[in-house]
Amino acid sequence: MTEVKKNVKEFVGVVVSDKMDKTVVVAVERTQSHPLYGKRIKKTKKFHAHDEENRCKVGDVVRIRETRPLSKLKRWEVIEILSQKS
Repeated sequence: MTEVKKNVKEFVGVVVSDKMDKTVVVAVERTQSHPLYGKRIKKTKKFHAHDEENRCKVGDVVRIRETRPLSKLKRWEVIEILSQKS
């Protein structure tokens, strides 16, 4: 039986690099309101995620989950591929 941990962060983002073995770089975009002017601003952050079977390609939309540190930069894992780029 697998345990489901509470308060584990999950994000949806786009794969921007798949050049490493078993690792992809995922760009997660969020919007934030400017504190003074109120205009919506796009903020992008990149995460290194573990992709065990090397299934992800550049342009795929994936869901990633926080996990234990796997390397110097990898603290995320790919849970599922939501849509693949043709």
